[in-house]
Amino acid sequence: MARVLLIEDDPAVRDGLTLALKGREHEVEAAASGEEGLDRLAGFAADVVVLDLMLPGIDGFEVCRRIRAGAATSIIMLSARGDDFDVVGGLEAGADDYVVKPVRPQVLEARIRAVLRRTESVSSPVETYGTLCVDRASLTVSRCGAPVALPPMELRLLLYLSAAPGQVFSRQQLLESVWEHDYLGDSRLVDACVQRLRAKIEDVPAEPRYVQTVRGFGYRFGPI
Repeated sequence: MARVLLIEDDPAVRDGLTLALKGREHEVEAAASGEEGLDRLAGFAADVVVLDLMLPGIDGFEVCRRIRAGAATSIIMLSARGDDFDVVGGLEAGADDYVVKPVRPQVLEARIRAVLRRTESVSSPVETYGTLCVDRASLTVSRCGAPVALPPMELRLLLYLSAAPGQVFSRQQLLESVWEHDYLGDSRLVDACVQRLRAKIEDVPAEPRYVQTVRGFGYRFGPI
């Protein structure tokens, strides 16, 4: 069971998804606008926010930016069109994944489970790479001794890449293993997450030491 905050202005969609998510034993809070959603989030410890992008007043892009600025809550955006403007804008604002309307409850359920699934804690020492420390037991990351707050998908990506330093993973491999998209998924999910992760763990994001691009192939962790 997850605590889900649903921000959707269409009453039929909002009521339908609320009913479907509750039927899958999630605890759901629903809001009809961006302003209401942000107010609800302050008093509702949501595990994931399901966010419509086209909202009255404060639109979903701005809501996403405000949530991401203050919390590590997972965000799944709902796009009515699924076009590049919606998808790229939402990912740049900080969304972890997206679902195109009309939303099938079973698809949304799968995405919720994927973004919330954590790597199992194991007994292992803290791994140190330059100024970056990764503790797999406590699922915490620090840089230069200061904690780094990472949303679930960014943490999962870092844990996955750093488990095999030097190994190159294609975007499709990362989609299947980190996002658990078992089809030809949208590589923009990976690229956007990498950019956000680099901004938090790299000394110079434009010259990454940790999450490196292998042109024409994908990404690897290091060599440092």
